[in-house]
Amino acid sequence: MVSLLATLVLLLTSCANLESPFGRSAPEPERNILTGEVGGNGKVIAVKFDDTTYAHPQEGVESADVVFITQVEAGLTRLMGIYSSTYPEILGPVRSARISDIDILAQFGRVGFVYSGAQSKLRPVLAQSELVNLSAERNPPTIYFNDSTRNAPYAMMVRLPLLLEKSDEVAQVKSVGWEHGEISQFALPVTGARVSWPNASYELIWNQEKEKFNLNFDGRPNLAQSGEHLGSNMMLVQLVKIAPSEYGDKFGGVTPKSDVVGTGDAFLFRDGTVTKIRWSRTSPTAPTTWLLENGEVAKFATGQTWIFLTDKAPEISFSKPTPAP
Repeated sequence: MVSLLATLVLLLTSCANLESPFGRSAPEPERNILTGEVGGNGKVIAVKFDDTTYAHPQEGVESADVVFITQVEAGLTRLMGIYSSTYPEILGPVRSARISDIDILAQFGRVGFVYSGAQSKLRPVLAQSELVNLSAERNPPTIYFNDSTRNAPYAMMVRLPLLLEKSDEVAQVKSVGWEHGEISQFALPVTGARVSWPNASYELIWNQEKEKFNLNFDGRPNLAQSGEHLGSNMMLVQLVKIAPSEYGDKFGGVTPKSDVVGTGDAFLFRDGTVTKIRWSRTSPTAPTTWLLENGEVAKFATGQTWIFLTDKAPEISFSKPTPAP
């Protein structure tokens, strides 16, 4: 009898230790700091993408945790993808660094910076920053290579996993201040918006079925190399001062600098709505604060975040109100 009771106790104890409704609950999965979604928090890598018509379709943008869009010479745009949860095998086309990149990335800490090169005047400034140089200027053709299906200078691609093997100095991703949470009471339903620069434009088109804003670039669907229509349910249009800098490209074009330190208006597009908010940043290394009109913190949706740095307010298409019955 004693032996039978001991056996029953042993069985019950074993069952209690199983991952079941009657045992201990499974641990919460890790969530990426930037996206709020299930995923790792690895080393933070920033990649400069060409964003001209000739560079499309780009490869790997859809896997970034955050995507910045900035103005460059001749009123064109370039992208900068931030990666910390997923590292695609191949990314590109990769292009050169600009002066705005330093302040944009400073809030992320010691970032591994992936780019094709930089003008000689900018190189010492980059070297003095906290950015870790992972550029094509310091790495071989086994890592940076030209895609034979593309035309130079829109053909340079990078094998990111090989660069990660050289990233000992790169820091782990950290919080840059934003919070994920419920949508604001001030949010207004929209069908889309248009964001523009002197020689480039993006359209945000709300796709209810996909539950995200699809992006059009210069009037055409913005498709990745994979065929995915680029976009997200979480986008910010940040109004900043854009002024000529002391730098320029090899063709004589003056490089504009987007000033991300200071204060200004912003428009938070999430889940088919828009909310006008305010941004502030006290220094390049400080995180950007995003506040609602009543002073409360503006909450982000989980998922990939796109940030459009422009000095023009977006042209917003609001949803028509539903008639009362």
